[in-house]
Amino acid sequence: MGSAIITGAALIGLLVGTFVGLTGLGGGLLLLPLLISVLGVPPLVAVGSDLVISCTTKMGAGGLHWYHGNVRWPLVVNLAYGSVPGAVLGVFVLTRIRTVYGSTVNGFLHVAAGVLLVVIPILYLTEQNFLTGSSALDAPPKTRNKVGVAMIGLVAGFLVGVTSIGAGSVILIMLLVFCGIPATAAVGTDIVHGVLLAGMTGLLQFKLLRNVDLVLVGSVLAGSLPGSILGVYLTKYLSSAGLKRILCGLLVLLGARMLWSVSWRAK
Repeated sequence: MGSAIITGAALIGLLVGTFVGLTGLGGGLLLLPLLISVLGVPPLVAVGSDLVISCTTKMGAGGLHWYHGNVRWPLVVNLAYGSVPGAVLGVFVLTRIRTVYGSTVNGFLHVAAGVLLVVIPILYLTEQNFLTGSSALDAPPKTRNKVGVAMIGLVAGFLVGVTSIGAGSVILIMLLVFCGIPATAAVGTDIVHGVLLAGMTGLLQFKLLRNVDLVLVGSVLAGSLPGSILGVYLTKYLSSAGLKRILCGLLVLLGARMLWSVSWRAK
């Protein structure tokens, strides 16, 4: 890996880490397409490396959110009941696809990531809680259904196991829609749960698929770790709602670009 790529990876890490700390978004959802489209990393390697990067980046941001009282621990535990088996299932599905289809798994991941990048941000933009901000931190949740929360984790865990996308994006929007907690608490809870989910899934992929580039991981982390801390402190001064709208728009464009490149190569 050349010095230019290492520098580029560190700058991408700084950008992604800042968004993670500030909005709770931008982990796999933003990092994965940047690794693939900007740095030219093979999708399978990008997925595995992204998980390790996401876990490490969220440790710093999660600790700060915990310190500021933004973590709902019962929700973290209930999400993990579903997300852990979901992630294991997703990794084994990805392993099976690679075993059967070989290198074409990269094409599958390219399409899957592109679709999620278009669909998930649109869901964000249609959820008014993201655009208006909202209630007090001690507002009661709309539902205390532990099975329902575990099912949210199951769906997100499976998506993370296959694509590395979903730990932050899917869970965050579902926490806001179905649990009725304020944005700050949703972000903090989601980030702390993401440490567990991304860490376990990244370890599984490293063991089974050997798809983690440690040099790439270290380069991105050199920027993302200070970026995540910066993002948490910026929440006091910047409007995360406005940044979420901008980020969602960029992600839709990135996803459309990825899908277009796949369809163009298929012609």
